[in-house]
Amino acid sequence: MLTDRELTATLEMLKNEHLDVRAITLGLSLMDCASDDLGRFTAKILSKINAHAENLVDTCDKVAEKYGIPVVNKRLAVSPIAALAGPFTSEELIRVARALDKAASEVGVDFVGGYSALVEKGFTKGDSALINSIPTALSETQRVCSSVNVASSRDGINMDAVALMGEIIKQTAFLSKDLDGLACAKLVVFSNIPPDMPFMAGAYSGLGEPDAVINVGVSGPGVVKKAIDRAMLTGDKSFGDLSEVIKRTAYKVTRVGEILGREVAGLLGLPFGVVDLSLAPAPQVGDSVGEIFQSFGLKAIGAPGSTALLALLNDAVKKGGAFASSHVGGLSGAFIPVSEDLGIGAAVKDGFLGLEKLEALTSVCSVGLDMVSLPGDTTSATLAAIIADEMAIGVINHKTTACRLIPVPGKKAGDRVNYGGLLGHATIMGVADYPEAASFIALGGRVPAPVHSLRN
Repeated sequence: MLTDRELTATLEMLKNEHLDVRAITLGLSLMDCASDDLGRFTAKILSKINAHAENLVDTCDKVAEKYGIPVVNKRLAVSPIAALAGPFTSEELIRVARALDKAASEVGVDFVGGYSALVEKGFTKGDSALINSIPTALSETQRVCSSVNVASSRDGINMDAVALMGEIIKQTAFLSKDLDGLACAKLVVFSNIPPDMPFMAGAYSGLGEPDAVINVGVSGPGVVKKAIDRAMLTGDKSFGDLSEVIKRTAYKVTRVGEILGREVAGLLGLPFGVVDLSLAPAPQVGDSVGEIFQSFGLKAIGAPGSTALLALLNDAVKKGGAFASSHVGGLSGAFIPVSEDLGIGAAVKDGFLGLEKLEALTSVCSVGLDMVSLPGDTTSATLAAIIADEMAIGVINHKTTACRLIPVPGKKAGDRVNYGGLLGHATIMGVADYPEAASFIALGGRVPAPVHSLRN
C-alpha cells in the first residue's frame, strides 16, 4: 500500500488532470441461484444481488469522498446467464433480464453485465435461447449489458455464432431505432473474453471467480497526456524517454485505483480481485486517448505513425501497471472507443480515421472496434464479416478483441449521432457493404485455431 506521504504526493501531482476511478464492479456468482422454475430463479437472483450489493454504491461514494477521487460508475457483473438458462425459452429469459434490471435499479448501480454466452466452440440450448433474446432484452431494459464470446485462440472462430451476432445486432438496432440504435451500445462480441473485467458492456463474472469479489477499473488518459506535455517542455525526448514517462504515470494511477478498490472491498467484507489499468477515455477535452497522439506530434489518431504510437502507449501502460500491482486483470491497456473519446471522434469527423485504419489500430490496443457507428442499412452479413475480421486479430495474436457496432437506423455515412453522457457522439463511419458478404458468411462452421493453440 502507499504511505500517506506517497498518496498525498501522488494525488497532488495528478490534481486537475481528470484522474478518476472509472468503475468499481462487484463480481457476483449466480450459480447457486440455479433452478428450473423461472419464478424461483428470478427471486433468487433478486435476493442475492440485494444481499451483496445493497451497500456498494454508498461505500464507493464514501471512499471516493475520503480520497477526493471520483468513482464514475458502480457496477455489477454476474455469472454468464446462458450457463443457467438451459431450462428456459428466449421469452422466459427476457423476464430474467428484467429481473436483473430491477435488481440493479434497487441497489443503485449504473449497469449490470453478464447477460452473456460463451459460444466459441458451439451452442447449448441455453446459449441459443439467450442470444436470441438479446434484442428484446436490451431494448426493454436500462442497465442490462450483454456480451457473447464467439472466438478464442484455443478454439478458433465459431463462424455460425459470428453470423448470428450480425443478425442480432441488426435486430437490436431496429428495436431501439427511436434512440439511434442505442441498445447496441450495451452489446459486445468478443474473442478471448476475460472473466474479471470491470468495464461494460463486456463485464461478467467467470466460473473460476469467487462467489463475490471487487474489481476496479482505473482511467487516466488526461493524466498521461499532461505528463507527456510536461516532459516535452523539458527538452529533447526520445520514444524511449516518453515510454518511461507513461510507465511511471501508469504506476501511480494504478496504485491510486487499487487503494480505493481494496478499501471498498474491505468495508464490504469481500475479497479484492484485480485492477484493470486500461486507459478509459471520456467525451470531454483533456480526458482523451486520441489527444495523447497530438502530444506526440501527430496531427490526429489515424495519421501515419498512429499504430506504432498506440503499440508504445499500450505496452508502457501495461508495464507500469504490472509493476504497481500484483493483481492486474481484465483488459489492461488503451481503449479506443470512437464515440466515447473526443479526440478519436474528431479524427473520424475530419477524415483521419476510417474503419480500415481503426481495425489496424486494434491489433495493438486493448479492445477492438468499440462504439463504432455505421450506416443503418449495413447488412447483417457485412456486420458479421467485420466481426470475423476483428475476431481473427484476437485469435492470431492471442489477445482480447471485441466489436461494439451500432448500425444506426436511418443514418448514412457522414451523419452525426449523439448518445449523451459517457457514450458521447459520433460520425457515422463508411463501410464497404456488398452482397457477396452473405455468401462468405453462409459458409459457416469454424475457422480452426492457429497452431499456437496446442501450447500446453
